[in-house]
Amino acid sequence: MFRIQKGTIKDAEILSKISKKSFLVAHGHSAHKKDIDNYTAKNFSKDNFTKELVNKENLYFLIYSKDKIAGYSKIILNKTNANISAKNITLMSRLYLLKEFFGLNLGKELFNFNLNLSKENNQQGIWLAVWIENKRAINFYNKMGFQKVGSFDFEISKTHYNPNHILYLEF
Repeated sequence: MFRIQKGTIKDAEILSKISKKSFLVAHGHSAHKKDIDNYTAKNFSKDNFTKELVNKENLYFLIYSKDKIAGYSKIILNKTNANISAKNITLMSRLYLLKEFFGLNLGKELFNFNLNLSKENNQQGIWLAVWIENKRAINFYNKMGFQKVGSFDFEISKTHYNPNHILYLEF
């Protein structure tokens, strides 16, 4: 049994913890430890999440499994991308799941929630960036119907960038 709820400022601390854990599982080996530690400290702090949650453009949704937090997503409606001609498209900035909840289809449930929300808001598709070595995520997005439409260098530090695919799912 699972439930999905909209994230609020009161969720900033738990989002910080989930983000750090999830990011380390998927990306922890992608750069020097110091670079990863600095990235997570800067981008996944409670203060940073508080600022993001105040911004109405950022839509956060938390997924719970048997009343335990399992992960979250962050989407932004009407966020264009140079690789995609459609204008009314959703950026799925994050779809993070804690490792202990892998294999329970919670990622799929959270993705489908975002998909339906995007459609309800007259979006024409969803796009995202995914690290080219994150095979688990790439396989998931391929199963969901995403197609590669471009590439992007994701900055971990001033001296390290991870190459990413830009993936798009047109409705």
